[in-house]
Amino acid sequence: MDYELDDMQKASVEMAHDFAVNELRTIAEEYDRKGEFPKDILVPKAAEAELTSGEIPEEYGGGGLDHLTSAMVTEELFWGDAGLAVSLLANNLAITPIVIAGTDEQKEKWLPRLGEGKLASFCLTEPGAGSDVASIKTTAKDMGDHYIINGQKCFITNGGISDVCVVFANADQEMGYRGQAAFIVGGDYEGVSMGKVEDKMGIRASHTAEVLFDNVRVPKEDILGGVGQAFYISMKTFDKTRPGIAAGSVGIARAAFEEALAYSKERIQFGEPIIKNQAISFMLSDMLIKIEAGRELYRKACWLADEGKTSSVMSSAAKAYCAEMCMEVTTQALQVLGGYGFMKDYPLEKYMRDAKVMSIYEGTNEVQRLVLAANLNRMKELRQF
Repeated sequence: MDYELDDMQKASVEMAHDFAVNELRTIAEEYDRKGEFPKDILVPKAAEAELTSGEIPEEYGGGGLDHLTSAMVTEELFWGDAGLAVSLLANNLAITPIVIAGTDEQKEKWLPRLGEGKLASFCLTEPGAGSDVASIKTTAKDMGDHYIINGQKCFITNGGISDVCVVFANADQEMGYRGQAAFIVGGDYEGVSMGKVEDKMGIRASHTAEVLFDNVRVPKEDILGGVGQAFYISMKTFDKTRPGIAAGSVGIARAAFEEALAYSKERIQFGEPIIKNQAISFMLSDMLIKIEAGRELYRKACWLADEGKTSSVMSSAAKAYCAEMCMEVTTQALQVLGGYGFMKDYPLEKYMRDAKVMSIYEGTNEVQRLVLAANLNRMKELRQF
């Protein structure tokens, strides 16, 4: 791997960092407290900076970022604020299946919209189907030149406020996951509505809600890949997006580490800064080790994807490790601040709340281990090259 970033990559990361400093951190505490996503304030600014369309190919009006650059941008935005970043970067989760399985006509119809400051949502999870994707109950009835979709999705980032939805449904329930299909649905289509808006422990500045589909008419030309391809599309999507979750985890952990490091140099106990205490300095050293290891994992997963190599194993490994590392680092960082870390006057309690979801969404860490375990039967050795 070449660790030297080119000028485009450096510019993208610097731009994301500046956006995190000037746009996210300035409002993060307010909207975390409110539990609201400031769509009208933040999305136009993010769109102007191409943060909602970075992974859209250039020919369709996007930034055309490679996976590695996109992940590094994600790290910076999550360093700024995980909640606000989640709603902005949910677009990547919806863009990816269109890029993977969309026809030229579908890409020309939908991707430019997402390059114009529109929000997207990925509508897969249901009340009875989270990790078990094959158990979704939402239906898509073939009506000849269109489908009629009925069902309920839950825990959807940007649910009910998005302009474009990628919706997974059963077109033939008797065939199980082989009868599932993915559809591109306009957020303003008749019958699409918002259900319960979730009140969350962490990432509170993101918008998470149910999405309800009541006899929603979807043109047949907006099915992605055909009936039977949905499970494959969703798995391929997660292979490419899970390194982004890993990168976001690194961003949160990095923010927590920096806060603890600064505090340890300023806090005087027994006549000297607490960083001089070996117990504290070792805690900070361990945080540094884990953050750097996590960054290397997500970068390798992205490198494999950019090289067109199989990335499923490394994507799951990076997501699982980084999510758990994030929880460990934020917990230890809060410990460095002691009682102050437990108070809302400091951001550590927020980082810790935000960290927990990283091991849950886009496949729990237990699911990542199932993916890894399934690959062990085919694995003969663990060589790098």
